[in-house]
Amino acid sequence: MRRRTMPFLLAAGLLCAASAFAASKGVAVVPDAANRRVDITIDGKPFTSYIWPETLKKPVLYPIVDGDGVTVTRGWPLAPRAGERTDHPHHDGLWFNYSNVNGFDFWNNSTAIPAARAAKMGTIVFDKIVSTKSGANRGELVSNSTWIDGQNHAILAETTHYVFARQGATRTIDLTVTLTALDHVVFNDDKDGLLGLRVARWLESPEEKGGTFTDANGVATTVAAVGNVPGVAPPTGEYMTSEGVKGEAVWSTRGRWCSLTGHDGNGHVAAIAIFDHPGNIGYPTYWHARGYGLFAVNPLGRHAFDAKQPPLNYTLEKGQSTTFRYRIVFLTHAATAEELNREADTFAATVR
Repeated sequence: MRRRTMPFLLAAGLLCAASAFAASKGVAVVPDAANRRVDITIDGKPFTSYIWPETLKKPVLYPIVDGDGVTVTRGWPLAPRAGERTDHPHHDGLWFNYSNVNGFDFWNNSTAIPAARAAKMGTIVFDKIVSTKSGANRGELVSNSTWIDGQNHAILAETTHYVFARQGATRTIDLTVTLTALDHVVFNDDKDGLLGLRVARWLESPEEKGGTFTDANGVATTVAAVGNVPGVAPPTGEYMTSEGVKGEAVWSTRGRWCSLTGHDGNGHVAAIAIFDHPGNIGYPTYWHARGYGLFAVNPLGRHAFDAKQPPLNYTLEKGQSTTFRYRIVFLTHAATAEELNREADTFAATVR
């Protein structure tokens, strides 16, 4: 029942947000703790929402709408849409977690996990909204969460600072995530992490051949090959990195940015670009970018992506902290490498 009511609740929340701020201007960041969400609107129109429903195992940003009002994230499993893939139920909107922390899997956890596997999974529990701020061209949100392992032991305290901004039709999300170890913590070298985004079907790759993908626990998920669905826009997405790598070849390569560009069949072109920061560990990062719609950045899987490299196994002792900084840009046109390089330079110079 909870799954069936979720699409209605999410849609109602966005409609309420849009209605309440229809006359407003600027970037509004509005908490709604009773409904376990913070709504972000731009000039009264939905951009995204920070949500922590009981049906999820981590807080996420969902959905994400670009400057032309087109949703660029997959609906399933929260609000299914016709023709979408129904693989990887843990791919919800935009999220931040990892698949192997002290041997516990935070990435693959969802309500679809069998009870027998629950002890191997980790959950990121929302604690509180620290602050919110609205403004003419940018809004801010700071939240606290705790990473809890499968033995109900708190191992990481997370503080995330989000900045939601706009410049013309372009929308951006900056997130600065600080993790503080509450115990000895090892991020074991693995492919599933760290910042992930699951995109709408039309942004998937037409080259996707399908296959079987195995998680940190050896559990396999089968992804079907791309096929056209009557009445649904076909996949048109293409990845490109700062190193000039394109398409399916992007996976496991490194670069300071990666973009994904496609069109929705109605004449709308969209590009999403994720930028790594020089202050992040492992810069420039590896790209965990899959043709079936997973667009992720993972600096912690060095050996997982390149067998010639030694495992990273990034470690924090109790009380130590580490910070990750990323920028996600949502454009309503196909961006050039020159444009994205300028954005990368700006991000590196202005975010500390």
